[in-house]
Amino acid sequence: MSAAEADLALIQRTFESQQATALRWRQSSAAERLARLTRLRDAMMAHRADFYAAFADDYRKTPAEVEASEFLPVMEEVRQALGSLKRWMKPRAHWPTTTMLGTRAAVQYQPRGRVLIVAPWNYPLSLCFGPLVSALAAGNTVIIKPSEMTPAVSALMARIITDLFPPDEVALFQGSQPTAQALLALPFDHIFFTGSPNVGKLVMAAAARHLTSVTLELGGKSPTIVDQSANLQQAAETLMWGKFLNNGQTCVAPDHVYVHASVQRAFVSACQQVLQQRYGDEGSARQNNPDLTRIVNRRHTERVAGLLHDAVQRGAVLSAGGQSDLAACYVAPTLLENIPADAAIMSEEIFGPLLPIIAYQELDQVIASINAAPKPLALYVWSQRSDQIDKVVQQTSSGGVCINHCVAHFAHGNLPFGGVNNSGMGSAHGEYGFKTFSHERAILRATPLMLIKLFFPPYTAGRLRLIRLVVDALRLPKL
Repeated sequence: MSAAEADLALIQRTFESQQATALRWRQSSAAERLARLTRLRDAMMAHRADFYAAFADDYRKTPAEVEASEFLPVMEEVRQALGSLKRWMKPRAHWPTTTMLGTRAAVQYQPRGRVLIVAPWNYPLSLCFGPLVSALAAGNTVIIKPSEMTPAVSALMARIITDLFPPDEVALFQGSQPTAQALLALPFDHIFFTGSPNVGKLVMAAAARHLTSVTLELGGKSPTIVDQSANLQQAAETLMWGKFLNNGQTCVAPDHVYVHASVQRAFVSACQQVLQQRYGDEGSARQNNPDLTRIVNRRHTERVAGLLHDAVQRGAVLSAGGQSDLAACYVAPTLLENIPADAAIMSEEIFGPLLPIIAYQELDQVIASINAAPKPLALYVWSQRSDQIDKVVQQTSSGGVCINHCVAHFAHGNLPFGGVNNSGMGSAHGEYGFKTFSHERAILRATPLMLIKLFFPPYTAGRLRLIRLVVDALRLPKL
């Protein structure tokens, strides 16, 4: 048996072994689940320095960004679960509706069973272990498939999982497309996928073969609006952080900025100053700045550099950056203006350190452009005018919205994080993540006094009148 075939056989055996555990864990207590989360948290912290080294190996991510964008989200998930899991697990009673008088009802949160988490390369730790926290809090067994494009981080996570859990509870399989395909062919009870919309469609199609439920955390071209009333300095400082965090390799990064023509020059100037202050002079000083994460590999560097080259060739103007070094997986933080509509950067998700800046005159034109495109994962509005903000929020659709901020809604553990249509389906984080990995099971108990008896045959004329009275009563306003 070849090594590849042995791996596929191991996947099958591991999946089958988790069935008995999943059935047993349906009755697991909050204390048992919290003990697993505590062990996971403590192991992460014990390997803190190892993660620094692994992220440096994979794409030169600075320890500060490892802490802020990888450790912090997972620690927040664990903290919330430790404080709230008993409340989340408690069945929730519901008042009977009019026709259900004489019954008692509740919603019980039951583990889905065996779940699969497929994570991407851009935030390989937080997008693996964050959903893992929610899955374990909900009482599920888990198989994790991290990205093969961050091998050092994936190997370290595999060591941690192997040390903490037997494979019939939690397992992690490294590998490329054949491994992913083998996992997606199995009848999991739920699949949680984070990645691109194109791959999300493949995951959803695979899940459909078994009628497996899915959560898809996807992406898209998240737009930003900066109107004439915006605090330009604050907008520049925050957007230059949100865009160039992880060197633009963030699903909720601002993809492009619509800025009112009357403040375009002032806004661009403020952005240029922020880049200068944070990353130094353009050229070698900026390329050697230790705070700039690299693009994950040469193939993606070539893709981003190709978008940049295409835009410039078609007439786009460079307002900052524009340099690239394919061998070093480096593309400079770049601001682009006057981008032609037919440039590839205007239709493809950038997922890199390129920021198109588009002047506008009328907000209605911007809203029309946003609504003409697939629904984005995030939408950012910079304005001091409540009427402008309300107009954008009410007339557009996106997974989430930040007003006078960007990206930060991902870290808000009390908010649902997720997309809509092309940018995803389902929610994650905190209690929303717990519910994602739970089946909300309706439990109804009858009492001796049941109004439903009115609907039992024989259907005499008198019984018909009673039923009609009940139906007519439902037309009255609910008190």
